[in-house]
Amino acid sequence: MKYLIVGLGNPGEKYADTRHNTGFKVSDAFAKASDAVFEHKRYADVAKIKFKGRIFVLVKPMTFMNLSGKAVNYWMKKEKIPPENILVIVDDLALPFGTIRLKKNGGDGGHNGLKDIIAVLGHQNFNRLRFGIGNNFPKGYQADYVLSEWTPDEKKLLPERIKKMIEAIKIFGTRGITEAMNFFNNKYDFESELKKQNQK
Repeated sequence: MKYLIVGLGNPGEKYADTRHNTGFKVSDAFAKASDAVFEHKRYADVAKIKFKGRIFVLVKPMTFMNLSGKAVNYWMKKEKIPPENILVIVDDLALPFGTIRLKKNGGDGGHNGLKDIIAVLGHQNFNRLRFGIGNNFPKGYQADYVLSEWTPDEKKLLPERIKKMIEAIKIFGTRGITEAMNFFNNKYDFESELKKQNQK
């Protein structure tokens, strides 16, 4: 069984630690924990991980966020992976920082990476692993916010959250999206944890 795990982000050092690069950050951590190495291939950096009889094909599109669909479509076809075995890791303004949500399908929610994937594939029938980045920005400054770096407090909490997201990817591949959703969605009150951290 093969699974296409797509971490969304923008290539280049200037974007490396920005909120919009959550997908890249999780993909890099998963590869590192599994001793896998990314190779630069067509439209994307790609790594493969074997886990419990499954093959996870990790893809980081190098086409920039707004053209992510080209890489997803190419690697889905090349690896012969059906849409239901795709999981796109994406930052989400609608969720409080640190919140993890899995979703079977749906619209783009205003996210340009998802918008392009839906446009290129011609459907919305792929899974998403959404990571809350919050929406602490003045009206009209959304683009600046998503392309800005994490705060020092957020950076302290990110490693634990990334580990949880890697667990979610593994459960998605071994037990399916429904069980992964049941296990991770609404399981953890991260807002309370963040407030505790800020009070220290």
